[in-house]
Amino acid sequence: MNPTTHAVVGIVTAVLLVFILSLVRRRQLRSKYAMLWIVVAAGLAPLAIVPDILLPVSRTLGIAYEPATLLFAGLAFLLLVVIHFSWELSRLEERSRILAEELAMLRAQLD
Repeated sequence: MNPTTHAVVGIVTAVLLVFILSLVRRRQLRSKYAMLWIVVAAGLAPLAIVPDILLPVSRTLGIAYEPATLLFAGLAFLLLVVIHFSWELSRLEERSRILAEELAMLRAQLD
């Protein structure tokens, strides 16, 4: 990576951490999701500190262009996040359905 890209990765990592911590402090982001994004920022930190770390990783994976390794990792991460959120949404929909049924039964008992 050239020095400009190196600086941009460092700045983005720092801004990401500050943004996540401010969301948690204002109680707009639950801690379990904050941990996920803090791990992402911590994963970007070595790239900001030691940018040449991407070269051996790319060679090990058989990827000739190092930035493509970042794109691959980002896409894989986003796929996992989408799968997790889909699972969480399915679970919450089931809980909502059960609560609606219980509420309907309680209202029927009161009438």
